[in-house]
Amino acid sequence: MIKLIKILFFLVLLTSNLFCQIDTNSIQIKEDTIFVMRKSPWGAVLRSAIIPGLGQVYNESYWKVPIIWGLAGWFIYNWNDLNDLYANNNQLYRQTNQNIYKIRRNFYRKQRDLFTIYLGLLYFFNLVDAYVDAHLYDFQIDSNQINELKINIVIRF
Repeated sequence: MIKLIKILFFLVLLTSNLFCQIDTNSIQIKEDTIFVMRKSPWGAVLRSAIIPGLGQVYNESYWKVPIIWGLAGWFIYNWNDLNDLYANNNQLYRQTNQNIYKIRRNFYRKQRDLFTIYLGLLYFFNLVDAYVDAHLYDFQIDSNQINELKINIVIRF
């Protein structure tokens, strides 16, 4: 019974109106200003689609470019290395027909395919990051805005 009362109390609390006190004198509405984005999100995506990291340069997030290029280089290096190991073990398996080379061949093929997926995910996240970063390029918050945000909750029984 006590659990039921607690559940009902929280449901009432969550569904009841929360009263916030807002100082209407401090609100200033500027009707004649129109917000224009300085960076195009789809332009950043297009740049990153052509050359990964170029959208981050467009968004002036220069520190992200070496991370993207470094990860891409590492994934490509490992893919190439695993592909060579796969080809060598495939050739040895065809020549000797020993099961150990078949097991190694399958292992290296799976690892190579995983690095293909990693490279594709890096490319996708590069595009998403360029898009989101371009959207948030103009976003600014002052320390005064953080300090002014106050919510008063009144619960009446």
